[in-house]
Amino acid sequence: MLNNWLKIAFINYKKNWLSTIINLFGLTIGLTGFMLILMHWNDEESYEKWNPKKDKIFYFQTHNKKENIYGAAISIPFADRALKLIPEVQDYLLINGSGLGYKMTTTKKTAYQQDGMTVSENFFNFFPFQLVSGNYKNALKGDNTIAISTTTAKNLFGKTNVAGENIKFDNKNFVVTAVYELPKENSQIKPEFIILSYEQMKNDKEMWGNFNYGCFFMLKTGTDQKALQQRFLKDIFEYRAKINAQPSGVTVEKYLELYGPTGSLFTPIDKIKLHAESTWFGKPDFKSIIILFTLSVLIVILSAINFINLKTAQASQRAKEIGVRKAIGSTKLNLVVQFLLETFLICFASYILSLALTEIVLPSFNKFYNKEIVMNDWHVYFYSFLMVAVVTLVSGFIPATYLANFKAIETLKGNFARSRHGVWLRNGILTLQLIISSFFIIGGLIINQQVKYMMNKDLGFNGDQIFQINFNDYGNGKPWLKYERLKTEMAKIPGVENISFSEAPPGTGNQSSSNMDYMNTSIQGRHGAMDYNYLQFIGVKLLEGRWLDPKLSSDTINNAMINEAFVRKFGWTNDQAMKREIRPGFDNKPYHIVGIVKDFNIRSLKSDVEPMIFFHYKETAWKRFGVGNIQLKLKSDDIDGTVKRIKTYWQNKVEPGYPFNSYFIDKQFSKTFENYQKQQTLFTVLNAMVLMVALLGLFALSSLMIEQKLKDVAIRKTLGASDKTLIVGLTKQFLWITFVAVLISIPISYYLMNEWLKDFAYRIDMPVFPYVLSLILLLILTFAVVSIKAYQATKVNLVKYLKYE
Repeated sequence: MLNNWLKIAFINYKKNWLSTIINLFGLTIGLTGFMLILMHWNDEESYEKWNPKKDKIFYFQTHNKKENIYGAAISIPFADRALKLIPEVQDYLLINGSGLGYKMTTTKKTAYQQDGMTVSENFFNFFPFQLVSGNYKNALKGDNTIAISTTTAKNLFGKTNVAGENIKFDNKNFVVTAVYELPKENSQIKPEFIILSYEQMKNDKEMWGNFNYGCFFMLKTGTDQKALQQRFLKDIFEYRAKINAQPSGVTVEKYLELYGPTGSLFTPIDKIKLHAESTWFGKPDFKSIIILFTLSVLIVILSAINFINLKTAQASQRAKEIGVRKAIGSTKLNLVVQFLLETFLICFASYILSLALTEIVLPSFNKFYNKEIVMNDWHVYFYSFLMVAVVTLVSGFIPATYLANFKAIETLKGNFARSRHGVWLRNGILTLQLIISSFFIIGGLIINQQVKYMMNKDLGFNGDQIFQINFNDYGNGKPWLKYERLKTEMAKIPGVENISFSEAPPGTGNQSSSNMDYMNTSIQGRHGAMDYNYLQFIGVKLLEGRWLDPKLSSDTINNAMINEAFVRKFGWTNDQAMKREIRPGFDNKPYHIVGIVKDFNIRSLKSDVEPMIFFHYKETAWKRFGVGNIQLKLKSDDIDGTVKRIKTYWQNKVEPGYPFNSYFIDKQFSKTFENYQKQQTLFTVLNAMVLMVALLGLFALSSLMIEQKLKDVAIRKTLGASDKTLIVGLTKQFLWITFVAVLISIPISYYLMNEWLKDFAYRIDMPVFPYVLSLILLLILTFAVVSIKAYQATKVNLVKYLKYE
């Protein structure tokens, strides 16, 4: 019996070769997209899975109910008090700096080493990397110890057994206490060297307001998250509020409302890459993964729809076969199993082809996402095969049941063609397919318009020809003196037009913030320590008041400028703001507002321009230590030559042996668009795939349906119908289906795309054009595809179809 079924299957594949190819092509493309996105998702979910203590380690985030924002940082007193008072907290780890780089000197060589971290001393209790040399006990005890990776050990010493050796950098001698092997698995925490954040932690020990650290807590197994959050609120947040509320002259409740935090969130370490609200290592973007995965599933659904449509359309060709098989005793179950087998063979062949295609496309996909994914995860094979099974059942069971329900007597009499059940089924499924196609067209056009809007939006500053160089060597711990010396010396380089500094350059996203207080009102504002001329330097527009002036000593004491967002947040007018003095949380003195500038974007266009205060870097003593870059405006006549001269000067006279860490500001800011540009590219590719699959399916379906009407065409042509009339008559049904499908897709697309646009602070108004174009484009494509077969039908051989009439 099985052999007979297989023979029948292959005879039908050959007979309907176009449908077979379209089904294979559609399913292969759909499954390939599904596998790639699934591997991408699995790769993102795999971070920190290597850690044997992952079930007990949680990343801590604060929540401010008033602003509804999550913070990724904590102060030391918060963590200390939690460890002392809350039984569920067993330990905590602080991270103060990451991505650090130093020029290190050993007895063997001097080399630059990057990707270091500054942490608290119990780092290896949380991240037990494989120990190669030395030991972890007291590995980070004191300010002159360092633990290094095997890569760093080989780079500096040429071997890994180097515990006890000395390394000199940052004007200090460090002793290597441990050498470790970094995990090969995915991890956001892969430091090439680790040192204790000794001085910083010593200074911040009692500072409740210095949120300078990312924090992991080790909790007891089975800790109740809600109860833990309540303990933090009562024992930590309210305690801090009591300490500070009385000197501030407000109640505890008011203090929490003004300054927060009012809540907390604990995310398991192996979930922070995608599922945390905010982390030290960047904000997760789980929504993009879900969108891409959903779109890949939609393509598979489209392929399944093609399968169902084509199988039901072929029903008339197999009606007599089914009638004969039923007449000789075949049961309905046997017929269903037979048709499911035929579907499975196509699906399984597509699965094999998709595995090969995925392997071919994977290198390009890895390059696109900057990953190193390999096809060695059994989950990918299992879930993709499960998808094949689902497609087999869905796309096979519907037409199989439909065919198996044919009545033997009716089909043998030839009455099947008069049944309208198959027509309604095909039309309904075709409508669903076109709804999905319309959504992809509308979505693709809206995404394209949003990305273009972001790329072309006036950012409020001009980063053209502004070249930034970040410091690696911080000038013997006095970086502001290094900047001031370089400002004088680099002005002599031909092609340099102007020089300035800002701690908050556009595109970096690492600006610090604190409370800004006026009487009983407080807001969160970003810091903008800078040189006098910086705002003019990047072309920001002055709205009210004046610029900072190096001739006025008060401009390095207590004068500051603010942006429009700062004024709006307090609810002032510009005139009111110019008369105010505010107390910023980063200093212990009031600041007088002397100027207001128009808003300009320094972070991403996804976020609103935040309240920001600008002041000279010497105005607040500790801000001098944050002078970490120098920015140069280059003349336009010889930019490449000027950059070469700057690089030569820097590497020979300023930081020999260090990498030349530089970029143009406008190009750096454009990196904030990269994620959305990738979404745009992927949506365009998926859009093309969807249209291709849908149109091929439409062509094959229209071919089969028109072939069933050839006798009608012959009769009408004999009675004098013109070719034009016949083509319109044959295509009219498909055009109506397309029209209805687009109308149904419009509210669906509007809702989904409006939800996507809500993520952007700066967004386009919902355009009408994509909806209209979707309708016109699909009608044109439908007519073009169907009319090809309709035109061929008008050339039918009349004698062939009418000789027995």
